Amino acid sequence: MTTTETRQYPFSQSDRLDVDPLFAVLRREEPLCRVQMPYGEPAWLATRYADVKVVLGDARFSRAAATGRDQPRIRAHAGPPGNIMSLDPPEHSRLRRLVMSAFTMRRVEALRPRAQEIADGLVDRMIADGSPGELVEGFALPLPITVICELLGVPVEDRREFRVWSDAFLSTTKFTPQEVADNVGQLREYMTGLIADRRRRTRDDLLSALVIARDQDDRLSEDELLSMAEAILVAGHETTASQIPNFVWVLLRNPAHLAALRENPDLVAKAVEELMRWVPLGIGGSTARYALEDVELGGVTVRAGEPVVVALNSANRDESVFTEPDSIDFARADAPHVGFGFGAHHCLGAPLARMELQVALRTLVTRLPGLREAGEVRWKSGLATRAPEHFPIAWD
Repeated sequence: MTTTETRQYPFSQSDRLDVDPLFAVLRREEPLCRVQMPYGEPAWLATRYADVKVVLGDARFSRAAATGRDQPRIRAHAGPPGNIMSLDPPEHSRLRRLVMSAFTMRRVEALRPRAQEIADGLVDRMIADGSPGELVEGFALPLPITVICELLGVPVEDRREFRVWSDAFLSTTKFTPQEVADNVGQLREYMTGLIADRRRRTRDDLLSALVIARDQDDRLSEDELLSMAEAILVAGHETTASQIPNFVWVLLRNPAHLAALRENPDLVAKAVEELMRWVPLGIGGSTARYALEDVELGGVTVRAGEPVVVALNSANRDESVFTEPDSIDFARADAPHVGFGFGAHHCLGAPLARMELQVALRTLVTRLPGLREAGEVRWKSGLATRAPEHFPIAWD
C-alpha cells in the first residue's frame, strides 16, 4: 500500500442520518484511501460509485479469501465461516439458488396483499389505541417480522427474541463478545429445534423446502442449512424494520416530499428507491473483499492479498453519478443506487424489502393524516446500522 495516511474508520461517530463530509473530499482527492477499522488488518476503502461496483462485482475481488484472515471489520466478531456471505461463486451461487425462487418479483408480488393486510391490521390497532402511538414497536418491527416468519415458517409470537438476536448479530459495542456468542448460540438452538420439527412433519414453507434440499437432495450441509435459515430470519426483517422509521424521519423533515406522497401515493415506489439511495443505513464499510491479483483501482494498485471495503453511503452520494446527490428527488433518473449492494452478493431479499417498504409508506401516509412526531426520537447505539429504536408519532 502506497498511500501516505491511514485513517481511522468509521471517520466519526454517526449522528442520526448524517453522512460524514470527508467522503466528498475523498471521492474528489483520494477515492481509494487506506483505513484502519476497529478490528482487523488495514484495508483500502473505496468511496466512488464506479470503484465500489468493481469491488462488489469483479471476480478478482473475493469474499472467500477472507477466511482465516484477520479481516477488517467494525465488530469484534467476524461471523461464522462458511455462511453464504463468506463464499464466492460457484459455492455462493449453489446456496443462493436454493432460496431464490422465494424472492423473485413474481413470488413477492403474490405476497403483497398479505403484507398490506398485516400493515392495515397494525394501523387499525394503532388508531384504536389512539394517538399518539409508537412507530417502531407498533408498526415498523412487526410488519417485516410477520412477513418473513410466515414465509420461512417461524412462529411470529417469538418475535421479541428475534430482535435481541438481530441486535447481537449487528452489535459493535451494544453487546460484549460473550453476549454476542450467547445470543448467536440461542438463535442456532432455536433454529435447530424448528428444523427438527420440519423433519417430523414438513409444511408449505421455506424452512421445509430447505430441510428437503438437505435431507432428500443433499444440496447443502447441516451447517449450511442452519446458517441459511438464520440469515433469512435476521436479514429478512432487519433492513426493512430499520428503514421504515428512517424513511418516516426523513419525510417529516421534508414536508414537501411527504405532501407529494399524500397527494399521489403512486409515487411511493420511486420514493422508496430514492430514500434507499439517500439514507445512510450502515455506519461502516461492507464486509471486506480480498484482491486475488494486482488490480488498478481508483488511481492506485491494490496488490494481491490486500483487503478492500466499500462505502455504500459514499457511493450513493457520488456527484459524478447523481445530480445534486445530497438532495431528495422522487423523479430522479440517475444511475441505480447500491443500497442493496451489487454483484453476486446483491441482497437476495431486495424485492421483498422493496415491496414491504412500499406497502409501509403508502399505508402510513394515506391512513394517518397529519402524521408527525409526538416526542423525542431515541436512536439505536452500539449497532452496525442506524435507525430509531423509539419513535413516538401522532396523527389527526
